[in-house]
Amino acid sequence: MAAVAVSRLERGRTADAVLRRVGIIASLFFGFMFGMSGITAAVLGYVADKTSLQFIFKFCSFLPLLGILTILLPDVEQYKN
Repeated sequence: MAAVAVSRLERGRTADAVLRRVGIIASLFFGFMFGMSGITAAVLGYVADKTSLQFIFKFCSFLPLLGILTILLPDVEQYKN
C-alpha cells in the first residue's frame, strides 16, 4: 500500500515537473526528431545508391501505413485517475 502512495506522489511530482518544463521537453522531442530524420535520410540515400530511386519512392509510399499500428497503443483513459 505504501508503494502505491509513493507511486502516486512521484507521478504527481513528475507531472508538475513536466508542466513547468514544457519548452525543454518539446525541444528534446524536436531535437530527437531532426536527428532521426538526418540518420534516416542518410540510410535512404545509401539504399538508393545501392538499388534505385524508384525502390526508395515505393518504399516510402508505404510508410504512412505504419500509422495503423497506433491501434496497438494502450488506452490512456484508464490511467487518468
